[in-house]
Amino acid sequence: MENLALIDSFSEFKDNKLIDRVTLMAILEDVFRNALKKKYGSDENFDIIINPDKGDMEIWRRRVIVADEDLDFENEEITLTEARKIEADFEIGEEVSEEVKLIDLGRRAILALRQNLISKIHEHDNTNLYKQFKDIIGDIYTAEVHHVRPRVVILVDDEGNEIVLPKEKQIPSDFFRKGDNVRGIIESVELKGNKPQIIMSRTSEKFLEKLFEQEIPEVFDGLITVKNVVRIPGEKAKVAVDSYDDRIDPVGACVGMKGSRIHGIVRELGNENIDVINYTNNIQLFITRALSPAKVSSIKIDEDNKRAEVFLKLEEVSKAIGRGGHNIKLAGQLTGYELDVIREGDVAGTVADEDDVELTEFSDEIEEWVIEEFAKIGLDTAKSILRQEVEDLVRRTDLEEETILDVMKILKEEFDN
Repeated sequence: MENLALIDSFSEFKDNKLIDRVTLMAILEDVFRNALKKKYGSDENFDIIINPDKGDMEIWRRRVIVADEDLDFENEEITLTEARKIEADFEIGEEVSEEVKLIDLGRRAILALRQNLISKIHEHDNTNLYKQFKDIIGDIYTAEVHHVRPRVVILVDDEGNEIVLPKEKQIPSDFFRKGDNVRGIIESVELKGNKPQIIMSRTSEKFLEKLFEQEIPEVFDGLITVKNVVRIPGEKAKVAVDSYDDRIDPVGACVGMKGSRIHGIVRELGNENIDVINYTNNIQLFITRALSPAKVSSIKIDEDNKRAEVFLKLEEVSKAIGRGGHNIKLAGQLTGYELDVIREGDVAGTVADEDDVELTEFSDEIEEWVIEEFAKIGLDTAKSILRQEVEDLVRRTDLEEETILDVMKILKEEFDN
């Protein structure tokens, strides 16, 4: 058969895992019928026989024999004279089947056919790929690093599908080389033109939740439920777990003997510090657990505004806030409450210090609105402010860190003198 380039194009796709035999034949027939319509005006009297395994096909045109002078529709009719050149005993009214060679369509049409075929196959592949990955959004997936760019890592899976891991979806400590295997969750599938773009994430809370399912049998089996996950990727995470079976210690089961079970998860997340906490409906107890390792003295809950004042001894405050304020930030996100840390003895009016100075005495050096900002949280003397952590004041007020440091410098000079 002519036009080996076109036949070869069948072979390119006949082993494609995403296309079954029936679908491939339907695509091929559709492509050729469109070409026949363009060439002859109609494809109704054409039979197309396709063998996708061999990469072969035949096109046959059926025409009715008419008298030479009665020929009106050349595509559907053939004169008796022309018919008897095929077989000498043909008669008027009989039907003639004649093979149409691909070369008869014209070389330009053949090139268009091949391009159209490739386009249709790719369109089908993209549709299947979109559906395939849409169904596994939120699941863990593993792929190999194909190449690394400044703002994105391109991964390829075992099927040759391209997966994108953007910089902002990577843990800050992540470092990848070509050939590395990377785990993450399929976060989204977006259509860029006709091609689906598959986005992976390693920073999502869902990734950590799925790692618990994958690494801890009791979570996978449903004996332990992950109630909530919050994290600062690569730094710290808090996971609230619960079990409806009183015989199971959910925290102990997740952490394992000497941290054996959670160690693999921590390593996967770039040594992210993971606190596993027993979930409870008792909000005071839940906040207390969420602020671990700090020991809370008491809590005052404002349910209407979802706020809580947490009272701690001086030596526990830094533990509650944590490095960079991460601990208290995550505890608030985990419990759904805005947490205000108050040192025992720092509440206005509870402690008198003869050497202390009212903040208003510094009005010539500190702007009035800054003094009012401190007063809102019960800090109206110099020493009450100097006893605070800068990170805590940034969180509890609307003041910038630089402003707070300037105020502390002014107040400290007072006592140094």
